[in-house]
Amino acid sequence: MREQMATRTSFLAGGLGLASWAPLVPYARDRLGLDDADLGLVLLCLGLGSMLSMPLTGILAGRFGCRAVIVAAAMVLAITLCLLAIAPNPFLLATSLFFFGASLGTMDVAINLQAVIVERAAGRAMMSGFHGQFSLGTIVGASGTSVLLHFGLPPFQVTLVVFILISLLVGISAGGLLPYGNEGNKKEPMFVVPHGRVVFIGLLCFFGFMTEGTTLDWSAIFLITTHGFEPSSAGIGYVLFSIAMTGGRLTGDRLVHAFGGVRVMAFGGVAAAAGFFVAIFAPWGWLAVSGFFLIGCGAANLVPVLFSAVGRQTDMPPGLAIAAISTFGYFGILVGPAMLGFIAHWLSLGTGFGLVAIMLLVVAANARIAAR
Repeated sequence: MREQMATRTSFLAGGLGLASWAPLVPYARDRLGLDDADLGLVLLCLGLGSMLSMPLTGILAGRFGCRAVIVAAAMVLAITLCLLAIAPNPFLLATSLFFFGASLGTMDVAINLQAVIVERAAGRAMMSGFHGQFSLGTIVGASGTSVLLHFGLPPFQVTLVVFILISLLVGISAGGLLPYGNEGNKKEPMFVVPHGRVVFIGLLCFFGFMTEGTTLDWSAIFLITTHGFEPSSAGIGYVLFSIAMTGGRLTGDRLVHAFGGVRVMAFGGVAAAAGFFVAIFAPWGWLAVSGFFLIGCGAANLVPVLFSAVGRQTDMPPGLAIAAISTFGYFGILVGPAMLGFIAHWLSLGTGFGLVAIMLLVVAANARIAAR
């Protein structure tokens, strides 16, 4: 039970740290006088740090244990968030973002590895609930940071509040975090080239994470350009998506227990694809917005079920397998929305959404292979 609570708390801390950065982006841009192109280049450093750290985390967790890796990554995450609020020039902002991304990627892999081991020891579905805590953390981080900034608290002081909260969460969870990074502390190879089912599950993770990245980056623009929403209200699509995803994940373990991972994943892929088609073809704005809610409901448990599946496979050690599919997934978040931008430029954003819907149908069609 202690290990389960520590896992939930760690996911909550990860979501809190990640989302607290989002409201600070405009402040960093204005403080340093960056234009959109410069800001885009700087923000790439976050993704680069995550992508480079993830393949190494399985090795680190196997050598030092989940506890050491999660605690260290969480504290680096909290410290670099504070640095992001005061970076005096673009170079230091980019450097801080790189280490912020690296700590985020490291923490993401390590907490998922902990979650896989804890879930297998419990003998019941728990992954959706763990990921639901991460989603809850993102809501708390983004909304809490925004409220503090709205009431005039300087960005650096806001990040100090987040630093204290993350430190408290880490302190609460540390005792229940695993001192090893594999079940039974078994000897594992330092590195294995991803192969077998892991590559296939990683591809499905790419599609799942791409769905989240697409909705984050393009839902507001779609509602503005297609349905005439005002910029001030266009964020409602992502808000409803986030609410649906959080609710879906917090109830996902019961769904998996009742219906099985295969059915949850198959139905989820179809529902999320249907949500995109509703958004594309809806004649009214309110109906298009409801499509994003449906996307959140359907996509909520795709990634958690896939992480559970990779924990059951025997082609690779769990730590290295989780690092591999996490890298696939983050590649979907980083590259997927950019690919969609090119499609939108040459064809239309609706066409891009349609392609994502087809990817989700591929996930649904292969649910039995991935979730068995």
